[in-house]
Amino acid sequence: MYPRIAVVGCGQWGQNHIRTLAELGALAGAADRHEDRAEAFAKRYDVKALTPEAAIAASDIDALVLALPAAAHGPMARAAFAAGKDVLIEKPIALDPADAEKTAAAARAAGRLLMVGHVVRFHPVFQRLCEIVAEGRIGTVRHMISNRMGLGRFPSMDAVWDLAPHDLSLVLRLANGYPERVICHRRTVLSDTTDIADIMLEFSGGIGAEIHVSRVSPYRDRRFSVIGTEGMLTFDDLAPEGEKLALYAHKVRRAGATFDFDNAPAEFLSTEPGLPLDRELRHFLDCIMTRTEPETGASEAVETVRILSLAAPLSSPDPAD
Repeated sequence: MYPRIAVVGCGQWGQNHIRTLAELGALAGAADRHEDRAEAFAKRYDVKALTPEAAIAASDIDALVLALPAAAHGPMARAAFAAGKDVLIEKPIALDPADAEKTAAAARAAGRLLMVGHVVRFHPVFQRLCEIVAEGRIGTVRHMISNRMGLGRFPSMDAVWDLAPHDLSLVLRLANGYPERVICHRRTVLSDTTDIADIMLEFSGGIGAEIHVSRVSPYRDRRFSVIGTEGMLTFDDLAPEGEKLALYAHKVRRAGATFDFDNAPAEFLSTEPGLPLDRELRHFLDCIMTRTEPETGASEAVETVRILSLAAPLSSPDPAD
């Protein structure tokens, strides 16, 4: 039997958590500052409607999913840890590194699990990409390129904070470490905050990464590429099924005083089926039951906020909705 989970925050992404947890048989409550919103989802899924404070205090709730404005994540999570609950927090867990570390420390002190909702990490195509890298099929990883571009998503939050956490999580997973240097170029185009950003990351051992985010692109692009010494991989989330993961056996070699290369056609690789959010929440439930540290745990959550703060310092907290 699964642990009993309440979702706090019934907005756009919270609704996805509510629906998926209900399908898994683990949803026990829906909570929101707007009581009518919580009651509507509670009625639909035959669970309890709660206030956020009641969800934290409820003895028949084992864990929470927090899908709130980022500024509210820390205080709510810390109260939940003190009440003996494990918590999955949607990205980002805070708007400054000190608050993120305070939340991580509270989880450690209470002996509770903190997981951050980097859902793309649980995409079956990305997970297969990681397996291929571990098998050594592209040699040694040297560089990564991540594009997250499209039109829309104009919250008050800077585009770096809104869009880049997903890509940072992918990069950190394959870099097996944290960057020593962060460079970011940002530009406001059509809104009042950053609309476009290019983030460069430098890791020890010569690994580099570049992340490109835009919410004013006339076309959508959701590609993540890994360049190795013996080949390259691309995960294209917008490609048709069966073509989302491509292996390119490209090789660059020294030719006297210069360089030459071999250009190979794409080899499309098979991957498992499955929905990323379903896999993410199953992982959270498994971690609760086995008391295992989540794959996207506290350390990565804090590091992601640190990098975001270096790339795009915020002058004021994110307003609550």
